[in-house]
Amino acid sequence: MTSRVGIIANPLSGKDIRRLVAHATVVDNVEKANILRKILLGLDSMGVDEILIMPDQYGLGYKALSNLSKLKATVSFVEMPVTGYQEDTVEATRIMREIGIHCLIVLGGDGTNRAVAKECRDIPLIPISTGTNNVFPYMVEGTIAGLAGGCIARGWVPIETITFPTKKLNIYKNNRWIDHALIDVVVSKDLFVGARAIWDVKRIWEIILTRGEPTHIGMASIVGAFHPITADSDTGIHVILENSQSENKKSPSLQIRSMIAPGLSEVVGISEYKILNIGDRISLHQRPATLALDGEREIEVGPRDRIEIELSKDGPRVADIKKTLQKAVEKGIFKVK
Repeated sequence: MTSRVGIIANPLSGKDIRRLVAHATVVDNVEKANILRKILLGLDSMGVDEILIMPDQYGLGYKALSNLSKLKATVSFVEMPVTGYQEDTVEATRIMREIGIHCLIVLGGDGTNRAVAKECRDIPLIPISTGTNNVFPYMVEGTIAGLAGGCIARGWVPIETITFPTKKLNIYKNNRWIDHALIDVVVSKDLFVGARAIWDVKRIWEIILTRGEPTHIGMASIVGAFHPITADSDTGIHVILENSQSENKKSPSLQIRSMIAPGLSEVVGISEYKILNIGDRISLHQRPATLALDGEREIEVGPRDRIEIELSKDGPRVADIKKTLQKAVEKGIFKVK
């Protein structure tokens, strides 16, 4: 069997307004190319046959290859037009899936992975954090990610034991599915998409989340500060802030200090909250508004629109890198005979 790994590296991740209003870490495109180079070397050391890379306007893949000696693996770029928009990620993922990749490594933030999730289906993901406020992807050294991806693509580790299904939030507008979010849906007072990024809690009415832990930054940190929800649990949460204009508006029952952006601490008043189970669907009553999906405003809601959010557990399957490499060690994969 030919082993194939896809790589999607988003040159635009980590470049939103939070660099200016907070102290977000900036992973520039030079560093992204460097991470990508190490991923390629890790994959090649595992004997992966083919590596497919999403093309982009910055040329991250070409820059990563420019300083490498000859690789044993065949490296190629997906044949597709480059627009510089989120659609590139969606289209590249679709093409890679149809070609038949065995693992997909993603360099980006929550938004990049949300786009990947639209087309990846059951392909194991290794999401590497290069965005601003990240909950879905994690920090990992590029070479290690390449080693894990290689073990998965070569079929050396059982997929069912080293990956886990993730939750997502399905968004329905006027009874029609329109989009999804992997981490949170934020109902904003802003009526237009504008600069997209969400960072001012005074402009937020309510939040629906799949997870939130004390170690998170962003909207997930609010939940993490009073009712932590892990990625592998079968629950989510609906939080109404004191800024809500609901007819049943209540005074804050909780005051939570949260890190809503890197280095930016805010006290958030919570009027009420409700734990959600898989399959629960709630209706939003605040409108007109905009909906931010995984940190970026995407959907404008008119005064007569009906919006429903459903918690499901059919998100992408994410590889546990540590567990993957432990299984590889148990099987003696790294022993040189």
